[in-house]
Amino acid sequence: MEYYLFLKLLHILAAVVVTGTGGGIAFFMFMANRSNNPQVIYITAKHVILADWIFTTPAVIIQIVTGIMLMGKLGYSFSAPWFYWVVGLFTFIGVCWLPVLRIQYKLRELAKLSVELNQVTAEFKSLMKTWTLLGIPAFAAILGIFWLMVFKPFSLV
Repeated sequence: MEYYLFLKLLHILAAVVVTGTGGGIAFFMFMANRSNNPQVIYITAKHVILADWIFTTPAVIIQIVTGIMLMGKLGYSFSAPWFYWVVGLFTFIGVCWLPVLRIQYKLRELAKLSVELNQVTAEFKSLMKTWTLLGIPAFAAILGIFWLMVFKPFSLV
């Protein structure tokens, strides 16, 4: 298999993992929160953190590495407007995602407390809103990057 095609495949698979894991995490955490069942919320919060470490983090690293390698392989300019848009959106996603990671640990601890109290705390509900409000624009930015990758609306070189 040609080196370029292998890089492209890795890049696409990593994008799928980031998008799919992000969407899946959001769905399951949202549904667990709606259940108001402290045990369900606690177990889901633990699994969300695990999924981010097992799937999302390696996929993000693979995205960065293969993206840079593909730019070099294809001779695309790192000063092209298209590249600036991708980097800007990727950075925006990171600015949203890093606090979400920290929040997830706090949500897990609050969910554990909720199990002990046998009711979901108001602090958990409030922090869950923040988690959601950070996730929505980050996910929209992921979709924006997909759009840029498919349609390449700006000059690449």
